[in-house]
Amino acid sequence: MLFGVVLCVKLCSLWKNLAQQVGNYLKLFIDAHPSIAGDSFYLLKPSHPLLDSFIHHMGLGGRGHWESPLASVPRLPNHSACEMGELTQTGVVQHLRNGQLLHHAYKEHNLLPSDWSPRQIWVETTGKSRTLQSGLAFIYGFLPDFDWTKMNVRHQWSTLFCGSACDCPARNRYLEEEQRRQYQLRAANTELERTYMDMARTLGLLTRQLRAANPVDSLLCHLCHGLSFPCVPMGESGAGGCLTIEQFAVIRRQQLEDEVDRRRAGLYHKYAILAMYPYLNRTAAKMERVAKSSEAGRQARSGAKEVFTLSSAHDVTVAPLLSALGLEEARFPRFAARVVFELWKSEKPKAKYGEVFIRVLYNGEDVTFHTTFCRTQERHVSQPLCPLKNFLSFVRKDMFSIVNATSYKEACYRRPG
Repeated sequence: MLFGVVLCVKLCSLWKNLAQQVGNYLKLFIDAHPSIAGDSFYLLKPSHPLLDSFIHHMGLGGRGHWESPLASVPRLPNHSACEMGELTQTGVVQHLRNGQLLHHAYKEHNLLPSDWSPRQIWVETTGKSRTLQSGLAFIYGFLPDFDWTKMNVRHQWSTLFCGSACDCPARNRYLEEEQRRQYQLRAANTELERTYMDMARTLGLLTRQLRAANPVDSLLCHLCHGLSFPCVPMGESGAGGCLTIEQFAVIRRQQLEDEVDRRRAGLYHKYAILAMYPYLNRTAAKMERVAKSSEAGRQARSGAKEVFTLSSAHDVTVAPLLSALGLEEARFPRFAARVVFELWKSEKPKAKYGEVFIRVLYNGEDVTFHTTFCRTQERHVSQPLCPLKNFLSFVRKDMFSIVNATSYKEACYRRPG
């Protein structure tokens, strides 16, 4: 038996860092044209065998069930030029491929029957067009030509997917402390400051304006689409010219240094634990419910149990999730990154609830035994997976030890002292 939970991250394009630029380019990720223009969408590159039918299928989306305000959000990118924070055709193709990969991976396990019911699939997204569009592309790759009348798309107002449990003062304090640490590290980096000054001079901006604009996001979009970096005509004041790959390299180098210092300081990890507890707790509850309903000797009502969950999220969702799970060595999420939680049950005829296992994958790699809750678990041929009970114990009690608490409520509301 298999149950799946997938958390996807979206964005404007691929993330191709400097190491990837000289090779080792993930096969899922491809170079792309930056613009999408209405009906010409499917004529651009990259393409995909499902792209034409996907575009047609999105036109039937009015038959689906949309939680407010999602019904008014475009189901396809409809901008005439690539703007910051908008999905491109590259992103659509990435998620079609991601969905297709999981379709083929789970097909042999009969994860979903051909006559699946609306209760068996849970799809949720924030209200940003890019996350909704990413989620729809993924689900279409996973379930080509799915029945819109069975599809319920739910809205998450917070990027943390925390539902009704978002209030947590301590989480906010840890985030503020982490942001102060980030600022102090950047301010102490003289090479970075000189680079910002040079870039601002080129663009005719004040250095503080450029710094506040966080130029790395824009540069990444240019780099990932194979575009030249922004240029400005030379003016009488001496401003003008083009931003350079060397300047981008300085910014990326500082980001990597920041990741090392972030792990040393530990503030982000504490923030991540409290930020992602509601989502992890919900995931744990779903897995436990499925495990119990499938326990030997119990027959769940056909089509009544949820077996697949898709959460289309943001990099600021996936990054703290990785940290909360103890995957501290994972780099900042690439565009179209995915985290998958799988629930497995032994095929032994007398298997009990205790013989249920969890597997965690990040971008297709099994990272289960790198997580905090399974790092010390003995792994052997007869039991190559991690017991679900480890994950349940971690989420409900053990994860709070890092903030010297035994529950989410205590960790969030205890006065600092």
